[in-house]
Amino acid sequence: MHIRFPKNIERALSYLRQKFLPKSLFFRTMLLIFVPLIVVQIVSIYAFFDGNWQKVGRRLSDNLVSNMAFVMQMHDENTEFKHVQQMAKTLYGLDSSFYDNEVKHEVWRDNKNKKHYVTAFLVEALRQQFPMANTEVFVNNHHSNLSILVDTDKGLYEFNTPVKNIFSSSIFGFVLWMIGTSLLLFIVAVLFLRVQVRSIARLATAAEDFGKGINTPYKPYGSIEVRRAGLAFNKMKERILRQISERTQMLAGVSHDLRTPLTRMKLQMAMLPESKENQEFVQDINEMEKMLDGYLAFVSGEGGEKPTFVDMNEVVSSVINKYRKNSNAMIRYSTDYDVSAIQGREQALRRAVTNVIENAFHYGKTIAVKLSSDEKHLELTVDDDGPGIPADKREDVFKAFYRLEGSRNKETGGVGLGLAIAKDAVVSHGGKIELSDSDLGGLRVLISIPL
Repeated sequence: MHIRFPKNIERALSYLRQKFLPKSLFFRTMLLIFVPLIVVQIVSIYAFFDGNWQKVGRRLSDNLVSNMAFVMQMHDENTEFKHVQQMAKTLYGLDSSFYDNEVKHEVWRDNKNKKHYVTAFLVEALRQQFPMANTEVFVNNHHSNLSILVDTDKGLYEFNTPVKNIFSSSIFGFVLWMIGTSLLLFIVAVLFLRVQVRSIARLATAAEDFGKGINTPYKPYGSIEVRRAGLAFNKMKERILRQISERTQMLAGVSHDLRTPLTRMKLQMAMLPESKENQEFVQDINEMEKMLDGYLAFVSGEGGEKPTFVDMNEVVSSVINKYRKNSNAMIRYSTDYDVSAIQGREQALRRAVTNVIENAFHYGKTIAVKLSSDEKHLELTVDDDGPGIPADKREDVFKAFYRLEGSRNKETGGVGLGLAIAKDAVVSHGGKIELSDSDLGGLRVLISIPL
């Protein structure tokens, strides 16, 4: 169920998702685990602090102040203070001292050099227990002992006690335990997800390579769903390869078998007297041979050529030089010379480049060829100043045996397979071929192949 928001909110949410949401499956899954885990940790710590730590801290502070009040009350009842000190030390672990009004100011001044200790529980308990007295709480440099001063009309009482007597250390153990278990869970989740994501990544790599014509072996592993997807991919790949192989063998056999009667017919026509009808029949035979040659070239693009590393700069240069010798057209070729070799089938790529550049030489007098690459794609751009192709026909020209009327027809020697063969070769390498208007006034052909 998708909740509908106003368009402005939808755009804002879409921007936030694209900007901040991780792109990979691994980090998205870790986000789904990590965010709820953090929320649970915060809620648990807050609940523990609010429901346990505060109660324990307040109770410890109340007990300490009650013990101090008992010591002061015993002293007020004319009990000898040394006896009170001993009792407080034995029963409560509380060091106590008393200073009369004559010297209490010096003691007060000496304690002022210590650091104030801020604890709401203890301060609140002192104010409630000794509303008429002036109280202060200090801590030593090591933060291990507290010094509590209670200034009364009778004199100054000083109590020293360890910090742990008013502070529950279980909060640290609780937090450390939760952090430790969370880290353990996080490590286990990372190790588990890496295995699952690795299997999906390898399946994606195998599928991408297969789209480029590279038969990368893939053995399914991981979760049941990933294994099922991997098995389905392997079966699909086997069916496609078997279909292509059977189709290629069948069509190649048919085309080859048709050559024999055509050759026999040409020999028979050569032995007959020359006439207009015979010449037209010979032209039809030649046209059929050209169509068979084109169809064989189209079928061979689906053959079993092994992929290798292809230097595209050398391929393009050799094709241009071949046509430059036999044409009066002016051609410009530019490249950054940093184009890396790509992995592919050299003959298929050479056939695609040849068909595109041959079309430019057929229909243009000025040709501009540019080869460039970046970190992700290699691009070949071929511009000419010919008649071009109407925008509404640019998809149709990639269909097998499709011919445009006018300047691009059978009289030029084509059978409607040049661009179809080029597209088949480019798409089999995971690339794309596009037609657009050229800056020279004719047609621009852009071939883009991923590196």
